[in-house]
Amino acid sequence: MLRELHLRHLRAVPFENLSIHLGEEIVLEEKRLLDKVVGARRGGFCYELNGAFGALLAALGYDVALLAGRVYGDGERLGIPYDHLALRVRTVDGGDWLADVGFGAHSHLPLAFGERGEQEDPGGTFRIVEAQPDAAGVRGGHDTVEAADLDVIRDGRPQYRLEVRPRVLGDFVAGVWWHSTSPVSHFTRSLVCSRVTEDGGRITLSGRRLTVTGADGTREERELGTDEEVLGVYRERFGIELGSVPTVRGTGQDG
Repeated sequence: MLRELHLRHLRAVPFENLSIHLGEEIVLEEKRLLDKVVGARRGGFCYELNGAFGALLAALGYDVALLAGRVYGDGERLGIPYDHLALRVRTVDGGDWLADVGFGAHSHLPLAFGERGEQEDPGGTFRIVEAQPDAAGVRGGHDTVEAADLDVIRDGRPQYRLEVRPRVLGDFVAGVWWHSTSPVSHFTRSLVCSRVTEDGGRITLSGRRLTVTGADGTREERELGTDEEVLGVYRERFGIELGSVPTVRGTGQDG
């Protein structure tokens, strides 16, 4: 059930940062997230998508914990605290899973939280490993294995570092603010709307560039010419109705 919900969410709800460029407030409250994702048929970025998905899972009876992560950037430098929000989900049969529907291109299915070997997934080969000490010489928690931070690795490259301590939605407000306002954040510098396709590939609209990636890795790219084309792709491929083409705030450029 959890696997099916995870995959269906990735296919139906796009990873997108349009609110930042449309001047829409992003509020980390459960009702506001559900109003946006379910009521307004929109997507969002990690805080919104995993926040809403976590609320759904909790309502269905799953034991859900919100975990804070720091995303690996260029040179494997770690991002800011509360850079990412992911979910630890425990099932009634004793399963313990990392669920993440808010990281863009990532695992299509939940990953076994306690497994330290390779995990094959349609999105790649994943590993969850105990993190080495960070730049301050800290492994996280109380410097014990049980409390150590975890690195999530995809196809041999670290994606993000997770703390195992549970958090609440309000803890991530600073992360939302930074990613919505900082000129250093990639979310303020570009437009993205992306989801998993039914065949296991991915479709992404970055400004006016439409990229369709097949499950076998083949890619087709094209530039959309007119505003009508762009709005049509948002509507028909992502289920998002917009009155005008979003542009990157402060630049006047559409991606």
